[in-house]
Amino acid sequence: MTVKSNHVTIKGIKDGLVFLLDDTCEFSALLEELRYKLEYSHQNILTGPIVHVDVKLGERIVTEDQKEMILDILKQKGNLLIRSFEMPELHEESETKEILTTMSGIVRSGQVLHHNGNLMFLGDVNPGGTIACTGDIFILGSLRGMAHAGIEGNEGAVIAASYLAPTQLRIAEVISRPPDEWENRETSMEFAFLCDGKMQIDKMTNMFRIRPDFNVFKGV
Repeated sequence: MTVKSNHVTIKGIKDGLVFLLDDTCEFSALLEELRYKLEYSHQNILTGPIVHVDVKLGERIVTEDQKEMILDILKQKGNLLIRSFEMPELHEESETKEILTTMSGIVRSGQVLHHNGNLMFLGDVNPGGTIACTGDIFILGSLRGMAHAGIEGNEGAVIAASYLAPTQLRIAEVISRPPDEWENRETSMEFAFLCDGKMQIDKMTNMFRIRPDFNVFKGV
């Protein structure tokens, strides 16, 4: 068996070995070369006393199963002790920030529902009731009370409802027009957003113009 590629580089350091794994080749080719070098071409440095090993994957992100495949090959050499396994970090904080939480019920007069993040609320917000979120607010029901999106200053937040007839809307620090101006207008499937620092209302089907990346199923 001959493997002529150079997808696996093994370097000696003061207190062990570093395995540098190519992040551009196919994963199967990487495993094949790793197995070959452990079994045939590097016997002189891979035998003997316990050796600490640092594995570096560059920009390659592997699944847990793929990680185990790499480790299983390395563990076949009983003297190799895996000390670290390095690959790029997933941006979990950013992904979590975009999660859309779903809640259901009725927000009655005097009640305040606070939520950190984006919220899909299945139900009605009655007059005197309030929903306040740091992110977006989507209401599959009637909004007849108050909704405050972007409460920590996010002016890009939106408020949407199946039936939009609030006592007050607020995005960041901008407050909507008074309730009497909501009369004599179509109120179904609309959303509120800020444009040049002023509250605007539009049909929900036009939300992509304000938020081109909008995808309600991702909560973005």
